[in-house]
Amino acid sequence: MIELLGILLVVQGAGGLLNRLLGAGSPSWFVQLHLLPPSLHVAASVVMVLGGAVVLFAIRGRKGKG
Repeated sequence: MIELLGILLVVQGAGGLLNRLLGAGSPSWFVQLHLLPPSLHVAASVVMVLGGAVVLFAIRGRKGKG
């Protein structure tokens, strides 16, 4: 279950970041772009990608030890 959270964070963060940086004019399905003011979109996307990566690496490290 925690793996799913990590994957969702990475996908939502990366997608939102690409959406903002490439200036896609189509409607977005990335959560942070709907919930936060435009000035926080890029920062929130980067934090989501990093948070998801930390979760996924922590899980990977824990599984390797057990």
